[in-house]
Amino acid sequence: MGGIAAIAKAAGYRVTGCDANVYPPMSDQLRSLGIELTEGFGEDQVKIRPDVWVIGNVVTRGNPLMEAILDRGERYVSGPQWLAEHVLQGKHVLAIAGTHGKTTASAMLAWVLERAGQAPGFLIGGVPEDFPVSARHTASAYFVIEADEYDTAFFDKRSKFVHYRPRTAVLNNLEFDHADIFDDLAAIERQFHHFVRTVPRAGCVVANGGDAALKRVLKLGVWSPVEWFAVGGAWEAGVPASDGSFEIAWQGKALGRVHWQLLGEHNRLNALAVIAAARHAGVEPVAAIEALAAFSGVRRRMQVRGEAGGVTVYDDFAHHPTAIRTTVEGLRQRVGRGRILAVLEPRSNTMKRGVMKDALPASLHEADRVYVYSTGLGWDAPSVFAALGARARCEEDLEALISAVAAEAKPGDHVLVMSNGGFGGIHEKLLARLRAAA
Repeated sequence: MGGIAAIAKAAGYRVTGCDANVYPPMSDQLRSLGIELTEGFGEDQVKIRPDVWVIGNVVTRGNPLMEAILDRGERYVSGPQWLAEHVLQGKHVLAIAGTHGKTTASAMLAWVLERAGQAPGFLIGGVPEDFPVSARHTASAYFVIEADEYDTAFFDKRSKFVHYRPRTAVLNNLEFDHADIFDDLAAIERQFHHFVRTVPRAGCVVANGGDAALKRVLKLGVWSPVEWFAVGGAWEAGVPASDGSFEIAWQGKALGRVHWQLLGEHNRLNALAVIAAARHAGVEPVAAIEALAAFSGVRRRMQVRGEAGGVTVYDDFAHHPTAIRTTVEGLRQRVGRGRILAVLEPRSNTMKRGVMKDALPASLHEADRVYVYSTGLGWDAPSVFAALGARARCEEDLEALISAVAAEAKPGDHVLVMSNGGFGGIHEKLLARLRAAA
């Protein structure tokens, strides 16, 4: 929603907005754009009298401002609908869908198109390091969008991505998530097939051939050419060298070698998907490979927040067992035998419900110590993490958690903080504690 606000501002609209909790980096970005933020949903905000209310999916019936809007019969639309009607119409939309990697892959693709001189518009669910903003409105024929399967709004229960009508659709991976709105994986697969139905026959579906759920989705029907990646004879990534570089091949033909700073198998798969999608938009693979060498990543994706007393503190958005595992494994590749202190806030609705709680201990296997902020959970964290023995500690009090991590951390350690929220400003608080102890 913050990204849509930024796009609307750039398109010439006067934009204001409200939310219950607005935190960096989005809050800083919006204020820098001159977009007025109001904390809370007081119904007195109807005095603004906008031409249209753009409603985010966090808003439910019973929300004071929403109730006032409904009572007055004022015009409202969802964010995805507004974007589709006012920005995406007539564009070559490149949409990145999947349970994991959407933000990173979308940022990669926008960067590749940027380096190719296309100056794409984009809407990304994070702030790319290579752009000053997470959303941009341009006159380009191309628009890159992170295509989320979460529902659109309280009045539109379809997945957001059905509004985007992509010409190039990337299906990165598919696992069960969002237990608050989906009953099972099959329900999410149906939404992904609705998404596939919107791709024109002149379009292209780029899909992960190693993902069984995506194969099931496409067996339901596909009306566009499909380019598979991560399978033999299609788009393939070679075994990484010691410096992290790897070869790219298409239909058995080597196209070049990616040299970059990212780590992990998940990022190699992101690169394959992006190179394939960019080719459909007219960018030669060699040019895409060169662009990826200069890709800097995304904030809150293994982002170093600071160093104090010889301890490095990272921030990562991981909030699903698979994402947690790949994040920890990626850091392990980087630090070798250095100690990893993993700090986890199970904050998403799925995590709070405990739907995948039993997979969490194994996802943290590569960490030397595990600290879990266990407040507000609908399950017993200490019993779940007992499988990790003395390596794991659960705390319901944030200050107690910070104190425990600071007391354990030693020079040369790596503290990996994982949450899809602000986590009470833990990064700066922990760094301050470490500086004071140095």
